[in-house]
Amino acid sequence: MAFLKLIFLIFILHSFMPIPISSTPSLNKEVFAQIRPDFLDFAKKPEIMDWMVGIRRKIHENPELGYEEFETSKLIRAELDLMGIPYKYPVAVTGVVGYIGTGKPPFVALRADMDALALEELVEWEHKSKVPGKMHACGHDAHVAMLLGAAKMLQEHRNDLQGTIVLIFQPAEEGGGGAKKMLDAGALDNVDAIFALHVSTKFPIGVVASRPGPILAATSFFEAVINGKGGHAALPQHTVDPILAASNVIVSLQHLVSREADPLDSQVVSIGKFQGGGAFNVIPDSVTIGGTFRTFSKESFVQLKQRIEEVITKQARVQRCNAKVIFHENSSYPVCFNNKELHEHFRKVAGEMLGVQNVVEAVANMGGEDFAFFSEVIPGLFFFLGMKNETQGPLQSGHSPYYTVNEDVFPYGAALHASLATTYLSESPPKHTSPPEGSFHDEL
Repeated sequence: MAFLKLIFLIFILHSFMPIPISSTPSLNKEVFAQIRPDFLDFAKKPEIMDWMVGIRRKIHENPELGYEEFETSKLIRAELDLMGIPYKYPVAVTGVVGYIGTGKPPFVALRADMDALALEELVEWEHKSKVPGKMHACGHDAHVAMLLGAAKMLQEHRNDLQGTIVLIFQPAEEGGGGAKKMLDAGALDNVDAIFALHVSTKFPIGVVASRPGPILAATSFFEAVINGKGGHAALPQHTVDPILAASNVIVSLQHLVSREADPLDSQVVSIGKFQGGGAFNVIPDSVTIGGTFRTFSKESFVQLKQRIEEVITKQARVQRCNAKVIFHENSSYPVCFNNKELHEHFRKVAGEMLGVQNVVEAVANMGGEDFAFFSEVIPGLFFFLGMKNETQGPLQSGHSPYYTVNEDVFPYGAALHASLATTYLSESPPKHTSPPEGSFHDEL
């Protein structure tokens, strides 16, 4: 009887005890199912839109080249400070890495590049570049503004996050390999996946494009100095003509793609530099040529690089010249590869926000992006964000001195950043489950 009374007493006490609230990801799926549609509406609010536009214009007026983005970085850190977002600085000279969330797994990263190009801006407008010979002609100023916009929204929901969102503000995308330096500095330690966008003049505003697998090519640059023996053009028999040798080299290099490469394996070898001589009647001592080569596979890249050096040196020798080939390793990027599962995640999230008809399949092209360094070591997804508006006239493509950005695209980029990251955290279990003690980010 006493035993039954004890059982009854335990039952009564248990009935009045508070029930612990679970903090499992399933709860936050419901939370973010309600929040996600609001990201775009929030980003379209005039105060948020005007704030992003203002940031972009400040950066545009003061463009900085790779590893020189000190003022850009200072602006980013000031905005993160105002939002109460902790960060690491400097990372890879001028890079900034911010953290929103629990400071614990899973970790997902969002990336924006910061650097400008060595171009003289020819667009006449109120916020034209104030730095001679430098211009934001590839939209990196817009990328920074949109990632900061996403950060503002994410920080408001930081207590709902089931993990940590890592903000990557990266220097030196334009040929400096800033992504590689950030990797070496540990910017992606414990990170499970990374997303990045690039504004595009090809697609209408409100349309995004990507594809699984290779989306951008592995790229590299090379130079070759071909040495001969100069002399008077009227007496070619007393010379060893490096211009003739270089001409034969260029023709032979084109055969590498047309005669040696599989027609179904896209490759490019292009010569864009030919310097030699300064007089009509003088054969020079040497000629310098330079170019780029691009492929969609690591194997093809290695093979093509080897053959380029062989063709240049041996073809020069046929013409009695000597050649030295230099490959610009710091400007070499691997294939930019999109993870299949992340691509499906992107299609789902973007389809819910923009409509499935506005999520289109991108065509792989031979351009290069150093985001490839990130996607080479962890799953990554790179997509294009359309900003074309036919009523406003055509937009010039990137790397043009007449390049402009349609600032109406900012809410779409910021909202997609925020939605891709939050849904990834709510749906993905942490992959780094047993890290060394103290290896997690303690900035939070």
